[in-house]
Amino acid sequence: MSGHSKWATTKHKKAAIDAKRAKAFAKLTKNIEVAARAGGPDMDGNPALELAVQKAKKNSVPNDNIDRAIKRGAGLTGEAVDYAEIIYEARGPQGSALLVECLTDNKNRAASETRLAITRSGGTVADPGSVSYLFTRKGVVSLPKNGLTEDDLLLAVLDAGADEVQEAGDNFEVISEPTDLRAVVTALEEADIEYESDEVEFVPSMKVELDADSARKFLKLADALEELDDVQNVYSNVDIPADVLAELEQD
Repeated sequence: MSGHSKWATTKHKKAAIDAKRAKAFAKLTKNIEVAARAGGPDMDGNPALELAVQKAKKNSVPNDNIDRAIKRGAGLTGEAVDYAEIIYEARGPQGSALLVECLTDNKNRAASETRLAITRSGGTVADPGSVSYLFTRKGVVSLPKNGLTEDDLLLAVLDAGADEVQEAGDNFEVISEPTDLRAVVTALEEADIEYESDEVEFVPSMKVELDADSARKFLKLADALEELDDVQNVYSNVDIPADVLAELEQD
């Protein structure tokens, strides 16, 4: 998942930290390749590329990886880069809903691997449109509370177009329309408020609270999807209460 967990206040414990970091790097460099392919290698004339590079640097992607991704995407290495964006819909335990966002150079592989991961992990592949109507595309900025209050944040971002500020455990999330995301980030920077991530995401209209057994099943399903190379993001309408999270941490 990009930046932070969409279903829990803390990230579920997992052993393969290095693998997750490598996956995050791959996702960020893929975004650079797509932006360079669409608008060319010059960041001054390609805002999407500039943004993709900024995100990569913020997440400590090495400069060599960034440069290679720009050249590869722009066709300067002789390699053909042609990614397709696909969204799959799924149902999890207790009526939970998932949107799986893929960026792939092989649609057949992405489809078969995603469907297999869903069914093997106890989920159900949903018909197109049967889950997506539960979500709206929004700009989301995640930042640590660091002593801030909700009023402090609202004062900084309201004039920039922010719709609301939500609590998410030790973090706040600033929600806006996708077109206002850059203005919200700029407002935070001008107020010297540090943030962890800024993404355009699918935000659920309502959350589904899971009990401990369902939460275990859901996390198994979400982890299986996140591990796939073609999967860029997994979004869900799941909410795992603090007491359930505490129980899971003891597993």
